[in-house]
Amino acid sequence: MGFVQDPPQLAHPYREDRLLHAMLARALPPARRAALEPDLQALGDYALMAWQRACRTTRRKPVLTQWDAWGNRVDRIELTEAWQEGPPVTTRHAVLAAGHEASEHARLEEFARVYLYHLASEFYTCPLAMTDGAATALKASGNRALIDRALPHLLSRDAATFWLSGQWMTETHGGSDVGHTETMARQDASGQWRLHGRKWFSSAVVGEVALALARPEGAGEGTGALALFYVETMDGARRKPELIIDRLKDKLGTHELPTAEIHLDGLPAWPLGELAHGVRQVAPMLNITRTWNAVCATASMARALTLARDYATRRQAFGKPLIAQPLHAQTLADMQAEFEAAFALTFEVAHLLGRVEHGAAQPHEAALLRLLTPLAKLWTGKMAVKLCSEALECFGGAGYIEETGLPQLLRDAQVYAIWEGTTNVLSLDSLRALAGDNLGALRTAIEGWLADSINAHARQAIHAALDAATVHVNQHANQRDALEANARGLAFTLARCAAAALLARHDTWAAPHGGARSGAALRRFVAHGLLRLGATDATDTALLLGPH
Repeated sequence: MGFVQDPPQLAHPYREDRLLHAMLARALPPARRAALEPDLQALGDYALMAWQRACRTTRRKPVLTQWDAWGNRVDRIELTEAWQEGPPVTTRHAVLAAGHEASEHARLEEFARVYLYHLASEFYTCPLAMTDGAATALKASGNRALIDRALPHLLSRDAATFWLSGQWMTETHGGSDVGHTETMARQDASGQWRLHGRKWFSSAVVGEVALALARPEGAGEGTGALALFYVETMDGARRKPELIIDRLKDKLGTHELPTAEIHLDGLPAWPLGELAHGVRQVAPMLNITRTWNAVCATASMARALTLARDYATRRQAFGKPLIAQPLHAQTLADMQAEFEAAFALTFEVAHLLGRVEHGAAQPHEAALLRLLTPLAKLWTGKMAVKLCSEALECFGGAGYIEETGLPQLLRDAQVYAIWEGTTNVLSLDSLRALAGDNLGALRTAIEGWLADSINAHARQAIHAALDAATVHVNQHANQRDALEANARGLAFTLARCAAAALLARHDTWAAPHGGARSGAALRRFVAHGLLRLGATDATDTALLLGPH
């Protein structure tokens, strides 16, 4: 029998996660952390079981059956095992409901659960994010009838009464530009609104409800004339006949997630509020779903790094383990530092969201949340692709073999930069978030995070990069094209400055407890550079994009 390489082993996703434990110890009161502990332990156990199960079985895709044997239209979707387990697991451990408790810590506790559950869920977290957003939008609407009807189901802790919500916005014409929405809302003879049209991308078609944009009949053109509607998809155990599933998408990744193209042929609907400004009514969802995106991207990075580090202790090359090879160790350490910075920013946004929602935030923190949310989403989305790609290299050829399960990390990671706004869309949104004095809000926050920092070099580097970003914004204040052309560089710079300051805050907290590793992460991350502004020349851009 020849040599057989040991595969990587996954450490317990909760018990062995030093970073998560340290963050929770710093951010949560002891009593709340103790109450949270059983759910985190159980979700860690489930995540480990799911990974071991995936190593033994071939991953499946959902299957759409449109017609039964007798010619009846049924549009039945067969889900994977993890998706079938989704409702009982998530309701039992309050993965979603915890975020809506009456506490400034509720969102942090929710997203700690999400972080542990995400990879095990096979992206069941996607419709959970939509459901979280729908619950938030319903509460913001003040529509008491719909709140009383749907909210107990969306936030249920009982799988038997739990409802998932979809989000039906995207159409073939518009994409992110929802002003081109062609779905029409018409009232029938009884006054009931009904939706007619095609939604090209429905990421939670198996849900019991959805929020959908549509143009009321007779309304004008453009985004402002759109209305936001609530729909229910099921008639008892059967899908309503007015909801027709055309096909499931064949995607690069997230194969277990049943993403569909659908037609609406008179599906009953109820407006959330006024019959206009539907996009404005969607806005309360964005901080929620984008935070889910950042947390899930961070979870994917954590998994990739955990497996790569373990494999480095098992794989021998040139007479010693990979972990003892200086260049490989340097590569892993660089990846770890970037990941720890992303983790710090992501969970600060999660905690900040809870503080703002429950009136516990400082005066500048609402503006800070408006800016940091798109920054965290776009930065972690791009980083997840880069880091998962680098992690696959750490396995050599095994990282390219589907049977190892490793390529799925990279294929799935690509969705984070696309879902809930591409990097460019979010970069432009971060520019809008800088309106007024929101950059001042970031400065105020960074000063607070650095107040007791013991690393003078990091403090100086953060201030220098932030000053350069401020100069850039001020110099191009009246040159919108130039400001937009470098919006990515500005967004990455601000995200890195905020993340570095948060690492410095954590280092200050951890140092007295022997937390030398936090200082190493800060030093390595800052050494990678914070400034990402680049020169932009409109003439060169036109030449490079001109005829070849």
